[in-house]
Amino acid sequence: MPAPHVAPNAHKRALMAGSIGNFIEWYEFAVYGFLATVIAKNFFQLSGETGLTSLILTYASFAIAFFFRPLGAVVFGRIGDRIGRKPTLIIVLVMMTLATAAIGLVPVYASIGLAAPLIITGLRILQGLFAGGEYGGAVSLMTEFAPRGKRGLYGAWQSFTVALGLLAGAGVVALLSTLLTPDALHDWGWRIPFFLALPMGVVALWLRVSMEETPSFVQQQKQPVTERARFTDTLKAIVIGIGRVMVWSAAGYTYLVIMPAYLQSALHTGFNQALLIAVISNIGFALTIIPSGILSDRIGRRAVMVLATALLLILALPLLKILQAESSTLAIKALVVLVAGGLVGMLAGPGPAMLAEMFPTRVRYTGLGLAYSLSNALFSGCAGLIITGLIKETGNVDIPAYYVMATAVVSMAALMTLNKNDHLRSLEE
Repeated sequence: MPAPHVAPNAHKRALMAGSIGNFIEWYEFAVYGFLATVIAKNFFQLSGETGLTSLILTYASFAIAFFFRPLGAVVFGRIGDRIGRKPTLIIVLVMMTLATAAIGLVPVYASIGLAAPLIITGLRILQGLFAGGEYGGAVSLMTEFAPRGKRGLYGAWQSFTVALGLLAGAGVVALLSTLLTPDALHDWGWRIPFFLALPMGVVALWLRVSMEETPSFVQQQKQPVTERARFTDTLKAIVIGIGRVMVWSAAGYTYLVIMPAYLQSALHTGFNQALLIAVISNIGFALTIIPSGILSDRIGRRAVMVLATALLLILALPLLKILQAESSTLAIKALVVLVAGGLVGMLAGPGPAMLAEMFPTRVRYTGLGLAYSLSNALFSGCAGLIITGLIKETGNVDIPAYYVMATAVVSMAALMTLNKNDHLRSLEE
């Protein structure tokens, strides 16, 4: 059966339409993470509890949202594998944008009491549900439109817009913290970044309404259903996928999102300096994503991702020790987080294409979305909670490094099972 006709520039439109939803999703998660100390005081500072306890409660709300992502991946993944990538991605985009903007409307704890943290947590749950349906569809869209030999590059754009979203979130918070007094930021300024999701969502909706359905999905719909993907095969692929991206999830959130709060609460770094360091780590992340995606198209996903995992395992503790050293200048700390962010980018570049290549078209949206969201629920969403909680219990400020190292060991074993030549075959082979 001949391949379906693809309109000129459809590939570029697919990249833009897939990317912008991820941008909004991760912009919001970055804003929430970077404003964690502000949100903790406004919504989770319960009577008689310490500041660290309120921060832990804030991260608990953060983690709960991640645990609804797998449910979203299943619900919207099944819809996307049945009716198409385009309509499903439009639905999740609209709902995700509205849930984000609504956070900016919630009254604080001092105004409505316990209802405030409950409403915030409820909106986070909705965000998690809809965001869970975003990733699988966006990566399916991008990789299914990619020409053979360029899936790593196309998939890397998904991760690159994650980096841009994180940087935008950090940049907006940094700008507000510069322009506003601390009191104004805590009072009302923190709401502005959440409202900004609305105009972003309008642009994203326009792009998604005007895009085409993917050639792979169109071709599959024309074929008679002769076999269904075996549930056990799909489940096995999902479990292996979780193992392969575990360190990506753990290191990504450790270095790119929760680092500001860690630097403030554990190392007593100032808010603006901690935020600047976080921005630099995200720049390092962004710089290596596209090159590593391109490299994985040439030498394979396994080689690039195993190298990055090995470097994270070896360097996690030494890099953290440099951050902790009183003699370390701001420039040295910036270099450390730039390197750490760059190593995460080496995983995020080939990662989307690697996951897409693990599943056939009929279950790709569901399978890769579930593997990614489960990994993020367990090892990203819980990162702040686990690290902050363990530091509180043990007093050991090296916990972030041990956390990354433990996940690197598991991911190394899972990545070694990758076929060296997966990047060379078509998605349906």
